[in-house]
Amino acid sequence: MIAIIDYRLGNLWSVKYALDRLGVDSGLTSDPARIAAADGVILPGVGAFGRAMEMFRRLDLIGPTREAALSTRPFMGICLGLQLLFSESQEHGRHDGLDILPGRVVRFGAGLTVPHMGWNQVRQQGPSPLFEGIQDESFFYFAHSYYVQPADREVVIGTTEYGGQYASLVQKGRVFAVQFHPEKSGPTGLKMLANFCKLCV
Repeated sequence: MIAIIDYRLGNLWSVKYALDRLGVDSGLTSDPARIAAADGVILPGVGAFGRAMEMFRRLDLIGPTREAALSTRPFMGICLGLQLLFSESQEHGRHDGLDILPGRVVRFGAGLTVPHMGWNQVRQQGPSPLFEGIQDESFFYFAHSYYVQPADREVVIGTTEYGGQYASLVQKGRVFAVQFHPEKSGPTGLKMLANFCKLCV
């Protein structure tokens, strides 16, 4: 079973529906025991960084989420779920993140339409099981105003161009995280989710 962490924020059900379409056993949960027992964990989300971390504290999810991400089980962050993995965010003031990956979350610069919303390409910068069967520079669906600046550039395995190149897919060990929404990215996005789920069996 794949646990989808439910922290009462964002469009969590779209990920559940995508996994249902793939025939994958999954469930939304805030229960630390279910997260700890899962074969893999997905952290999705849409919304504000600070509010999300407030909900993590309120639901006592910081410890269970960090333990899951630092374990040997596959872990995937999506959109806000990517950003929360980093040390801090500048969204509406400074906020501490889960600090699983060192780095920060910053806003797109002046002169760009924000949020960055719609289809854009991901350029593969390194090998990853998530890319199996997916062509380089494939299109995925994005909706975000902030992006991550990893302290360790070695974790960046996918980049996207929007006022300059930024990290749109990162990987460290069994932790994978994407800025785009694979669950809203058609057959290519479903293929990426299927690739992740294959790692969980």
